[in-house]
Amino acid sequence: MHTLPNEQSDQSVVRGSTASPLAPEWLQVPSPDLNVLDASVWSRTSTRNDSGELTIGGVTATELIEQYGSPCYVIDETDARARASEIHSVFHQAFADIGAEIELHYASKALLTVEVAKWMVGAGLGLDVASLGELEVGLAAGVTPASIGMHGNNKTDATLRRAVEVGVGTIIIDSLQEVARLEAIATELGKVQPVLVRINSGIHASTHDFLATSHEDQKFGLTFDAAREAIAAIRRASSLEFTGLHSHIGSGIFEPAGFGAAAAKLMEFRAELLAHGPVPEVNLGGGFGVAYVPSDEAPSLAELARGIANEVARVCAETNSDLPRFVFEPGRSVIAPSGTTLYRVGTTKTVQVTAASGEVAPRCYVSVDGGMGDNLRPAIYGAEYTVRMANRAPDAPAQLVRVVGSHCESGDVVIHHDYLPQDVAPGDIVAVPVTGAYCFSMSSNYNYTPRPAMVAVSDGTSRLLVRRVEIEDLLSYDAAWTPSEGRDS
Repeated sequence: MHTLPNEQSDQSVVRGSTASPLAPEWLQVPSPDLNVLDASVWSRTSTRNDSGELTIGGVTATELIEQYGSPCYVIDETDARARASEIHSVFHQAFADIGAEIELHYASKALLTVEVAKWMVGAGLGLDVASLGELEVGLAAGVTPASIGMHGNNKTDATLRRAVEVGVGTIIIDSLQEVARLEAIATELGKVQPVLVRINSGIHASTHDFLATSHEDQKFGLTFDAAREAIAAIRRASSLEFTGLHSHIGSGIFEPAGFGAAAAKLMEFRAELLAHGPVPEVNLGGGFGVAYVPSDEAPSLAELARGIANEVARVCAETNSDLPRFVFEPGRSVIAPSGTTLYRVGTTKTVQVTAASGEVAPRCYVSVDGGMGDNLRPAIYGAEYTVRMANRAPDAPAQLVRVVGSHCESGDVVIHHDYLPQDVAPGDIVAVPVTGAYCFSMSSNYNYTPRPAMVAVSDGTSRLLVRRVEIEDLLSYDAAWTPSEGRDS
């Protein structure tokens, strides 16, 4: 339902647009039409109606803002369900082709609600959780505990106890101390708890330092020497069952080679461990990348699955290893492209900036009614997104913009670099795609700003997934506040 970038849109062609000297090299002026929705970054049901307005799942941006407030997280349910089914299908096929068993667990930290958990399980995925709260959401969704994996570098006793009580399928050990604590809890409860050991392999993705999670100097996992000690202790414990190894090399990964390098390290270590007992499972984590801007060249899920399977097969052949059961933990790749955030424009202002070339050029700052409270990634990672007009399809020439939020921080940026029409004005609605992952999950009420609602859209209807958190909700947490002292007093 997209208007593809190489097709002529039904809307007016934007004329007179030229590239700004302030724009990075990767950013091109949208051509021929600033209103085209590039299929590489917009969810599958995103399109423009006959009036030029953005619709997702058959519901217009204006309808969504009017009903649920602004900003608003919009999840394309059709797209999310399709991506979950697709990743399940292509990975199972790719690993069947090399003769290996595989499981997929949705990494719930990307985006988790009761409904989203149900979608993922309905597509055949298990669930990975990293906190007691995420576990409780999964249980509330009716997820079978045996299909849940529990992560965390600092799991509390209460978290471990709850996980063992309900019978989670796997607890991923992240420290030597955790072995003894978990053994005591499982013994007390009369359970035998399956566990994996997370390995810090030293292999990490070429990504932001905060997203690379397998280099030596960071909080996750055990070195091989520490893992040997932990595994020996687990094998001695009658209340624990050692089921395998876990590795996660980072996030935003486009190439399968990193998974091959991590697999090589783990398979060599597994060969050593097999001398003392079974190691049936190798979990290579997730971190599959997606396109956030049209210039990103993300592989298809099928291409990525085949590439990773081939890397794994090569490593196993080179190490004379049998094929264990493999597990992967996709999150971003399933849900990020399904999400779009809608904002209302408040003010615009243009400043003159001197480019590296010495040329002076304008940059328009477009302020919206959200920001780092609903999408923290641009502020902490320098993440790039794209933006388009949502309430109309103007034919004004393009101008370079920086879309900024309403929070009291100069780093409160939503879009670092993109183009919008020169007539963007207060009251307009703009849309930012690929916001399904790590936006709601990392959101806050900074500056006592209401947290957006999240809605699902499908087949011309919308429904609430998570209600908007209003100022009155925030005041209710303040022990010194009473309703009589509120705004209605």
